[in-house]
Amino acid sequence: MKGFRDKAVASKCCSKTTTDTPNRSLASLSSEPGSSDTKLTKGSLWSSLFASAFSIFEKYSESPACEKKARNNGWTATVKRVVSAGSMRRIHDRVLGPSRTGISNSTSDIWLLGVCYKISLDESSGDATSSNGLVAFNEDFSSRILMTYRKGFDTIGDSKLASDVGWGCMLRSSQMLVAQALLFHQLGRSWRKPLEKSLDHDYIEILHLFGDSEVSAFSIHNLLQAGKTYGLAAGSWVGPYAMCRSWESLSRCKKEETNLGCHSLPMAVYVVSGDEEGERGGAPVVCIEDASRHCLEFSKGQADWTPILLLVPLVLGLEKVNPRYIPSLRVTFTFPQSLGILGGKPGASTYIVGVQEENAFYLDPHEAQPVVNISRDNLDADTSSYHSNVVRHIHFDAIDPSLAIGFYCRDKDDFDDFCLRASKLAEVSNGAPLFTVTQTHKKPVNHSDVLGDTGGIREDDSLGVVPMGDAEGYTNEDDWQLL
Repeated sequence: MKGFRDKAVASKCCSKTTTDTPNRSLASLSSEPGSSDTKLTKGSLWSSLFASAFSIFEKYSESPACEKKARNNGWTATVKRVVSAGSMRRIHDRVLGPSRTGISNSTSDIWLLGVCYKISLDESSGDATSSNGLVAFNEDFSSRILMTYRKGFDTIGDSKLASDVGWGCMLRSSQMLVAQALLFHQLGRSWRKPLEKSLDHDYIEILHLFGDSEVSAFSIHNLLQAGKTYGLAAGSWVGPYAMCRSWESLSRCKKEETNLGCHSLPMAVYVVSGDEEGERGGAPVVCIEDASRHCLEFSKGQADWTPILLLVPLVLGLEKVNPRYIPSLRVTFTFPQSLGILGGKPGASTYIVGVQEENAFYLDPHEAQPVVNISRDNLDADTSSYHSNVVRHIHFDAIDPSLAIGFYCRDKDDFDDFCLRASKLAEVSNGAPLFTVTQTHKKPVNHSDVLGDTGGIREDDSLGVVPMGDAEGYTNEDDWQLL
């Protein structure tokens, strides 16, 4: 069975509009990770160059005389076909780097948020389980909720911004991770988006929570408001640590606004940090007592344990992830509690949901779509903009070292299983654990040389918020940033 391919949709050459055609082409081209979240990049310069050059052909098409000449001019017609078809993307890819889509010819297993898919590219192999693995993977992948840039929503506070294009990719990536947690909680890991309507009420309710207005609990409007303490502001790019803390703050705010039986986020939120309240100390520590305390506070003392969302912000290298951590990152996707990773290329966040060998599969927020606010009672709503069957991948060594890992534990047994898996992973990490597990802060789990030869620990430079497109490097490749 062949891998997935992007569906190239050729734009129509219409002489009626002189600017729409190049604008549509350039919008689709600039939606790749790494091109949208920078103020002035190689991509923007080339895009401007292309726009100027291609507008010449559109201007000539305005008058009937020129239009007649264009029809008779084979060279002009050829160039217009290049602009409106896939050749334009190939030119753009050569400048900015290709968008890697589909699945390689490898028959290695794919892990997607805790589920393993056996892959066989030979349809005649006779192994129905393997032959159907790719189909099942595609169904699962396309059922994950996609959040992208939106345009045309209510302005954010006093910013007068009605779009998050160019700066909101981390916000959207985090929305995707939390949305998957809600899907797992309400509908279970085996849920798949139905092909026909009517849709599940819980599914529609989840999408409603992420609408782009202040009335939706988990809109970017409310996220930015909750994250002010951590420097979040409309128009600025935000890092994984500040993003995780903002979700913690938002969940607390929404819990206080509702009664015990009506939490917008029906789970506790625990942002895992290092020893000594996130200051110097080593790998982040999942403290079982802290998790229990978060659950107790969430239930207002009425339950010893509740569903819990674990967010683990990390910095694992200099300009790229230190190779020592990559094997452990891959293993986290085999955890049944896996919610994936907030990460991507520097300055361009994505939501990583799966792995196959050295490739990480992700959902890409870098596509600007018109705003869609779904009513919680509309079971026939068009939700197509919240899903994608385009499988994109990035090599692990190209991932930004600043990232955050998410896990959802349904109950105490699920949390205990997570702790067991995490402890075993730390023990085989060769001195470079992503995080460790301890019962209390006073009695940490003793793994041999947690930092090994990492060469020291670096304090956090900031809260993780930088001006749009201003992504700075780090100082020591083996250093931990304790968050």
